[in-house]
Amino acid sequence: MAEENENIVEPDEVDEQPVVVAPASNLPLIILLAALTVYFAFQTVQLATERTNLGLVKANQDVAIQEAQKVQTQFKTLVTKTGQLAAQGHAGAKMVMEELQKRGLGAEPEAPAPETKMPETKAPAKGESKTAK
Repeated sequence: MAEENENIVEPDEVDEQPVVVAPASNLPLIILLAALTVYFAFQTVQLATERTNLGLVKANQDVAIQEAQKVQTQFKTLVTKTGQLAAQGHAGAKMVMEELQKRGLGAEPEAPAPETKMPETKAPAKGESKTAK
């Protein structure tokens, strides 16, 4: 038991040395900033590439849109001329205009002349009742 007491150092005898704290390393901060810089540079390059690609796609579509507008103008002219022929009494033009109207592509039929028009009856509004109570 005496040996155990010899190994125990009394607190008064311990040399108190001041603990020197090493300054914090800036390495993690530097790595973080470098990673963020690389990430933002990569994202910038990707966005610039995508913008260029979208510009090319839009330019390719502009040609197709112009062609579609030309065809649409030609179709409108054709429908107008066919409508004029149908108004003059051409049987084939009338048939074509009827089919176009069924499909929703043709011009609206012209209203009949005022002398052949029947008087219109006014339908009651939804809010109005037929009989008053």
